[in-house]
Amino acid sequence: MASYNQWMNVRLFDVCGTMTDAERKRDNGAFFKSIHNTLNHIMFGDLAFMARFTGAPETVPELGVNLHEDFADLQQARAALDRRIIDWAPTITDAWLQQPLTYVSKVTGSDITAPHWVLLTHMFNHQTHHRGQITTQLSQMNLDMGSTDIPFMPEFQTGAL
Repeated sequence: MASYNQWMNVRLFDVCGTMTDAERKRDNGAFFKSIHNTLNHIMFGDLAFMARFTGAPETVPELGVNLHEDFADLQQARAALDRRIIDWAPTITDAWLQQPLTYVSKVTGSDITAPHWVLLTHMFNHQTHHRGQITTQLSQMNLDMGSTDIPFMPEFQTGAL
């Protein structure tokens, strides 16, 4: 899932990079209004969960704060975070996955306790959910990033059938 996340983010940022800043930041009526805000929210979610899982970063901004107003800065930070997730993923053990984690939700302010595997699954599902919102906005602008299916990742392509 870490590799899939990186693959999708590279492709998504490539398509978004063809747009103007105004197009990326335009209110399209989506949950986070714009493509740019949604990209920031995905980054926020990943940072929040990586902080819970690894202790870094120590402090995550509050929900709704745009981490990067500049698209190039956001793209660079996204690439670095994706690399961090990929480097961290092989350190995960079965025992760690079973351990519970309690944290205070930035959404509700209440305590949540769940096994790491549930929270890790949520982190990747959260990314996919919000990337889907972005691909819908792109589609409405006649921009297509191609298939988002895991079996279409380059490592699974064995040639033409």
